[in-house]
Amino acid sequence: MGFKSFLLKPFAKKIARDIDRWSADGVGAQRKVFQQLLARGQHTRFGRDHQLKAGMPYEAFRDQVPVRDYEALKPYVERIKQGEKDVLWPGLPKYFAKTSGTTSGVKYIPLTKDSMPNHFGSARNALFNYYARTGNGRFLDGKMIFLSGSPELEEVGGIPTGRLSGIVNHEVPGWLRTNQLPSYKTNCIEEWEEKLERIIDETMQADMRLISGIPPWVQMYYERLLERTGKRTVKEVFPNYSMFVYGGVNFEPYRAALENLVGERIDSVETYPASEGFIAFQDSQTEPGLLLNADSGIFFEFIPLEDIHSDHPRRLWLDEVEVGVNYVLIINNNAGLWGYNIGDTVQFVSKDPYRLVVSGRVKHYISAFGEHVIGKEVEEAMNAAAARHQVRVVEYTVAPQVSPPEGGTPYHEWFVEFQEAPDDLEQFAADLDREMVQQNIYYQDLIDGNILRPLKIQVMQKDAFRNYMKTQGKLGGQNKVPRLSNDRKIADLLSPWKA
Repeated sequence: MGFKSFLLKPFAKKIARDIDRWSADGVGAQRKVFQQLLARGQHTRFGRDHQLKAGMPYEAFRDQVPVRDYEALKPYVERIKQGEKDVLWPGLPKYFAKTSGTTSGVKYIPLTKDSMPNHFGSARNALFNYYARTGNGRFLDGKMIFLSGSPELEEVGGIPTGRLSGIVNHEVPGWLRTNQLPSYKTNCIEEWEEKLERIIDETMQADMRLISGIPPWVQMYYERLLERTGKRTVKEVFPNYSMFVYGGVNFEPYRAALENLVGERIDSVETYPASEGFIAFQDSQTEPGLLLNADSGIFFEFIPLEDIHSDHPRRLWLDEVEVGVNYVLIINNNAGLWGYNIGDTVQFVSKDPYRLVVSGRVKHYISAFGEHVIGKEVEEAMNAAAARHQVRVVEYTVAPQVSPPEGGTPYHEWFVEFQEAPDDLEQFAADLDREMVQQNIYYQDLIDGNILRPLKIQVMQKDAFRNYMKTQGKLGGQNKVPRLSNDRKIADLLSPWKA
């Protein structure tokens, strides 16, 4: 045990005890957070507009605060950008997290002094909780790499503004900063391929213990690292590497390839961060799902997915959710987001404690024929088919083919880049389709009724998806390929890289 891990062990144990305490009563924690938000929010412009009062019941709040997306919240954000205080939350935000929206253009998500512990503190708690549960704190005694966006910030209405992953770099405490790589200068490089080379320059001789990032971009780092060093596995380069931290996408499609590059399976911790708040984190190495962050400044609401486009959708709080139901996630937080739809869908896998999995994005689905296929379903189908055929899949996306150029019945078209292609592609496609039928009853009905024919697979060239992301200016960082589209936009843009 190194000096730093020894020093921090009591703190890690305290954090684990705190997590045990509030996760044992998630409903009680949420009730407390709800009242704290009301007490602070009642004197803001938003609070006055919506008659927020400390102590008001949830039912009254639900009636007075509608569900909003960014476009509906934007008038309040514009007032903040013009320098007005006490609009969504007391005072002014500490930062704006800048994200890109499909309909709203650039979005400016407020981060406040009160909400920053949710973002950074939750990530820290996830790691220290892992240390307390497993006894493995070796990652604290060496270098850590966080593959993130640029930390360079601009001023918007006098408020520092940038990508969340870059903002977090400004909040790293001194005790961790000495462990952190890459350097600030390298992190500021915008062009991913150049940045990747500089990251390798800085890390290839370092005692790397922890690596964090989105799996497809970590895979690029591993591959280039091995090319540059001439080693066979990442563990040969970094013998003390013992912790992988990830979020943003399902790890399972990448697990086999990443473990093959590392040379062995190492422990991992999954997180669920978003610009709007740190939603959940993996609290156990044995139990499925991510622990809902119920005691960290966010009051969560849940709308059954089938209700989301209703004029009067059912809005539930934590005490009313059920296991196995797809819910659209709504948040109210101490940065002043109220009734805010972040666009994700989740499913609870446990209520004691409240653990969930991310099942998809509201806008990432296929329902061109009424099938309502979501991300979780295609991922589970692909994982099962790939395991059965013992093949490795690098990346994939799915789109409807409503008017097949060859004529005939419509189908779902899967664009798949294999690392190791199946020996019998037709049988693989048939098994994948069989898995989809088991995942989605509506899809089954359409197949049985000959409204859809079985899916087709379009095999893609090596690096097809990386090349596509590069053309979209989304190579690296926190960007990821959508698993599903309800139109052919991505499918058409992928055409140059068909095998």
